[in-house]
Amino acid sequence: MKVPIVKAGERPRAYIISRKTKETEISLNLSLDGGEVKVSTGIGFFDHMLTALAFYGGFGLELTAKGDLHVDGHHTVEDVGIVLGQAISQALGDRKGVCRFASAYIPMDEALCFTALDLSNRPFLVFDAAMPQERIGDYDACLTEEFMRALAVNSGMTLHMKALYGNNAHHITEALFKSLGVALKHAVKVEGDGVVSTKGVL
Repeated sequence: MKVPIVKAGERPRAYIISRKTKETEISLNLSLDGGEVKVSTGIGFFDHMLTALAFYGGFGLELTAKGDLHVDGHHTVEDVGIVLGQAISQALGDRKGVCRFASAYIPMDEALCFTALDLSNRPFLVFDAAMPQERIGDYDACLTEEFMRALAVNSGMTLHMKALYGNNAHHITEALFKSLGVALKHAVKVEGDGVVSTKGVL
């Protein structure tokens, strides 16, 4: 990944992490300020969603995951959420100057989805998105909530997501990932040099 040029005295907002368990092996290179996007998890639809998330978030993301897909995709999807969340948290550092709050509505055909988030260091997930179909290719639609929970907990993000309507699980899921990317793009922007909190710390 080509890391963006950083001025003298500035901290690059990037993080490289790997995680290996008996169920998954994951390597991830994240830059909050842009770069190449290359994703390979063994689950085609999940690759598509992560690529969309990074693209609309303006992130550089190189991710390789090998998991026990002979069981199902649960461990792979959840563990990617864990690792990506940890990388986001580390790349944010002390979170000084970041906008912190952001939200986005994203339509996709008949579906409309909403994300609101706070990079608060107080992890919480509210997920309200019924999936009309159980499967999207080789991806279990219920795993979107598992990914978002792992991401929120490990990044220190308060995350609220809602599908207002929709009758196609593919469209709903893609709108959720895209709305998360758009919201994150704004939330991680640096617009000052102080912590956006009345407490003085996040």
